Amino acid sequence: MSGAGVDLSQFFETFFDETEELLIEMERLLLDLDVANPDVDQLNGIFRAAHSIKGGAGTFGCFGYLADTTHLLENLLDFLRRGEMPLRKDMIDLFLDAKDVLTDQIVAYRNDQEPDAQAYERIGAQLRELAREQSSATGVLVPVASSTLEAASPEAESVLQVCVDLRQLGAADADTLLAEMAILGDVLHHEFSDKTLSLSLKTTCSVGDIEAVCCFMVNADQVQISQSGAAPKLDAGIAAVSDNASVDKESDVQTRVSPPPASGTTPGPVRTAAARPGAGSSKAGKESGTIRVGVEKVDQIINLVGELVITQAMLAQTASTLDPVLHDRLLNGIEQLERNARGLQEAVMSIRMMPMDYVFSRFPRLVRESASRLGKQINLQTRGQATELDKSLIERIIDPLTHLVRNSLDHGIETPEKRMASDKNPVGQITLSAQHSGGQIVIEVSDDGCGLNRERILKKAAQQGIAVSDSASDEEIWQLIFVPGFSTAEQVTDISGRGVGMDVVRRNIQDMGGHIQLSSRPNQGTTTRIILPLTLAILDGMSVRVGDETFILPLGHVMESMQPAAEQIHSISDDEHVLHVRGEYLPLVALHKVFSVENAQTEISQSIAVVLQAEGVRFALLVDHLIGQHQVVVKNLESNYRRIPGVSAATILGDGSVALIIDVFALVRVTRELTT
Repeated sequence: MSGAGVDLSQFFETFFDETEELLIEMERLLLDLDVANPDVDQLNGIFRAAHSIKGGAGTFGCFGYLADTTHLLENLLDFLRRGEMPLRKDMIDLFLDAKDVLTDQIVAYRNDQEPDAQAYERIGAQLRELAREQSSATGVLVPVASSTLEAASPEAESVLQVCVDLRQLGAADADTLLAEMAILGDVLHHEFSDKTLSLSLKTTCSVGDIEAVCCFMVNADQVQISQSGAAPKLDAGIAAVSDNASVDKESDVQTRVSPPPASGTTPGPVRTAAARPGAGSSKAGKESGTIRVGVEKVDQIINLVGELVITQAMLAQTASTLDPVLHDRLLNGIEQLERNARGLQEAVMSIRMMPMDYVFSRFPRLVRESASRLGKQINLQTRGQATELDKSLIERIIDPLTHLVRNSLDHGIETPEKRMASDKNPVGQITLSAQHSGGQIVIEVSDDGCGLNRERILKKAAQQGIAVSDSASDEEIWQLIFVPGFSTAEQVTDISGRGVGMDVVRRNIQDMGGHIQLSSRPNQGTTTRIILPLTLAILDGMSVRVGDETFILPLGHVMESMQPAAEQIHSISDDEHVLHVRGEYLPLVALHKVFSVENAQTEISQSIAVVLQAEGVRFALLVDHLIGQHQVVVKNLESNYRRIPGVSAATILGDGSVALIIDVFALVRVTRELTT
């Protein structure tokens, strides 16, 4: 933008982020609408979202596709909320399609590209046709907006004279806002006193556009605009959706905490309950209590805190040799530093935590459209949306969950006819839930469908040459669906059943330090449980020594430890042994053999057996000594060195040495090889 005043392009990212939030909210409200009896508040909310996007796009003046599309959508929504146009299911489908087009336009603008002109023309033509159809059917004139991309004639412009009062301003903000008002029109008069800027403005901009400019710099409750002078002139065929009562505060973007970006967009900044300045402060005179922080800045702070924790551990180890009587003040200070470092670490990590609603909110649309294509009736319930997970994990869990939901949609839930024949409600149920459990998060995808078919899975396993005992437990049989290429689908659909995916789901979960469990009952449904750490940045671990090397075992997988007695050890072959513990035979895995560690204890009865569990498998890991339990700062090994089989990451110990963090899931695969 040229001219005296602030370059509004600096606010583009804020506008993009908030537009994505508004589009997510619009989709949620559209999906919640009852076609037969639409809720007026929901219709108003959808209208407000479209109106706010249109106002912001119009203010910047360089997002013509976005402004046009939202203006067309806004016109129809205005008549719907006024009850002057009946709602139909196909309208909701069209509005959802328009929302997708708007999302694509935002992605294009964010990447400094022009939006898809064909998609813009297509959705515009459909929205205009709906408007004409309703006008013909009801006799109510539904406005059909023409493109703002076309140059408007001077005669078509509306000239307003408005009085603007901006309160609680500093002198610098007053100067900036005065310069911005001069860009929007002619400032006929202005005065600044008692922290209030009062001015009279002659402009062709709407009241909503003026408010939008002001609200990028101050809170909405600091702005008061009153209109005087000539009323707007409307060009033939162009309708302005009432910029009076409907606009008074509806252009304000409400503060929300970290809703998800639209599908396909680049994740924006982490919000520490963040919102732009000017977004909906409820009380005058109060400063905004939130800020918008870039992800890279948060990551930098987390890395620095991690280094601080490592330095504190080094100091503590060095000071452990000092006489506590002579150096009590120093040792007390180091203890206080440890407490403060842990508190700082937990506080900083909480900044990266985001609610699971970030993930869950995208599934109502998926369930609605997939159920329609499959001819099924499905209700989706979500629980624990406020449960928080590290941002780095919450974005990686989306694809695995999507695959699991698609499986429930396609293979789990039956058609209404089949459900009724089985004395079940014709409407199927899919539930997404999340909850904290200790230092982990448990995410479940459950359905009340037909459940897994044991006989069909066994038959498919036999066809693929997979040896399975007929006496195997259901839990062991269910694990077969994670075999690459394994699928019991009778036909391939565009939703699932291509024989790829479940193995990838499990691998992705394992890469996040988690594991996956399955439970199913015939004709009652299937539940898939995903257990993940809350974050990958820090880890509660048990340090063990093998030879001269130190390794870290994730504490969440450690069940117990013991020194094996000779009578507990049983040989399967010359090199393979099992440990008999309370009626259970556990495969023995010697850690020194896995990593070829020299000078390690080779006598089993002189070693320590640490019982580990992952993916429902228990085994005993042989180490030389147990050192202790403590939190460690996780360092990515691939980015700093290279990938090492059996190792998930590394950490720096208090003495400055590097310790490898064991990949327990890789060891599970070793135990499976030993037992097959």
